[in-house]
Amino acid sequence: MPTPHIAAEVGEIAPAVLLPGDPRRAERIAAQLMPDARQVSDVRGNGVYTGQVDGRPLTVMASGMGMPSLGIYANELFATYGVERIVRVGTAGGMSPQVKVGDVVVALGAHTDSAMNDRRIAGIRFSAVASYPLVAAAVAAAGDDPVHVAPVVSRDHFYGNPPEQIQALADHGTLAVEMEAAALYGIAAQYGRQALAVCTISDHLLDSSQDFSAAQREENFQRALQLALAAALD
Repeated sequence: MPTPHIAAEVGEIAPAVLLPGDPRRAERIAAQLMPDARQVSDVRGNGVYTGQVDGRPLTVMASGMGMPSLGIYANELFATYGVERIVRVGTAGGMSPQVKVGDVVVALGAHTDSAMNDRRIAGIRFSAVASYPLVAAAVAAAGDDPVHVAPVVSRDHFYGNPPEQIQALADHGTLAVEMEAAALYGIAAQYGRQALAVCTISDHLLDSSQDFSAAQREENFQRALQLALAAALD
């Protein structure tokens, strides 16, 4: 039966879900990948599209911005619709000289300043890590085209993050900052399912001169989409 936030019937959502943040991006991805896509939900204006890619079922929908929003959808997708894997495909801010705007980061793990995973296991500091088979599939799909495989940090706050903390995270090998992966990885672990985040660097905390415009954020994600799709349908 439908959930409070997804109106689709059980069976109308595929085992594999691509989860960008922006509903407009979700609609565009669905149209690009699945000529047969049909909309199975539109609660709160968040379209959910299911179709086939090379004969394999796929659903595309948006998570919204931030871990609480993603958490609602991921829980309902895993618990009610039996989704097996969710792959976030989105944007992130570079925070290390190792990455530049336009690069793709496969998020091996996600540090966070959020409390989303704090109470997951009493007395344990939960490690939010990606599912290895999805990481391997994304990296294999990249071929000889370089891709970064490294930790990111998932923030609750978009603005006002301390520069000294950013530097410390970069010094510990963290390449990018975004707002969803840590919660996605925690929720997937809770349900024994698979999850991955593949992000395009759309702006850089160390050098804003090459930052994407709003339009470029929506258009320059094809490489990340290719890798995310490979992981979702592996």
